[in-house]
Amino acid sequence: MGYLNNSVVTVDAILTTKGRELLAKNDGTFRITQFALADDEIDYTLYNPTHPSGSAYYGQAIENMPLLEAFPIETQIMKYKLATLPRGTAKLPVLDLGYSSISLQQGSSLSITPQTLNYLGNNQTYETSGYSATISDVRLMSTYTGVGVNTQAAIAANSSTTLGTNVSKTVIGTQINLRGTTVNTLFGTNTQLTGTLTVVGLDSGARLTVPITITQ
Repeated sequence: MGYLNNSVVTVDAILTTKGRELLAKNDGTFRITQFALADDEIDYTLYNPTHPSGSAYYGQAIENMPLLEAFPIETQIMKYKLATLPRGTAKLPVLDLGYSSISLQQGSSLSITPQTLNYLGNNQTYETSGYSATISDVRLMSTYTGVGVNTQAAIAANSSTTLGTNVSKTVIGTQINLRGTTVNTLFGTNTQLTGTLTVVGLDSGARLTVPITITQ
């Protein structure tokens, strides 16, 4: 979903197949219960507190920037979601996966427990709502699950299946379990497969992407 015009509220939305089915019922049961906002297209370096026309124009360049239209590529849109942090927060939360990159031997397993630093006064390093973790190519994994969160969103994400090839998959949990593929034909003439793992804190909005390699 995206705003088409920053002077009037005109919204462009792309519905999933399930969303279209629900909307087509036209029985009043279709309700949007959750949504997120992001500022992917905003370049904050354009904020100019020395503008000669005064404070009303400090953000003029930002306000005049073109806005993104909706497009259904989850790895390329809404990378920088807006989040509400406790009053007095002096540092932005950052994620620590314990790995700057992930390398797995074919068929081997790894469990990742993300931590959020600079979060809630450092008294809590995990997020109550958990973390979403998106693998760029689900074929890299023979097992890919999230555990530790039992919300409806987490259950739906963790139980979803993917069709086709070279597609991403998102799971939700406080722990992410991975096991490298055991399918030899995926490697072809190569000795390794590569992709990325993107983890987002569902409470803080902190985000981290690391490369992942499966070696035959």
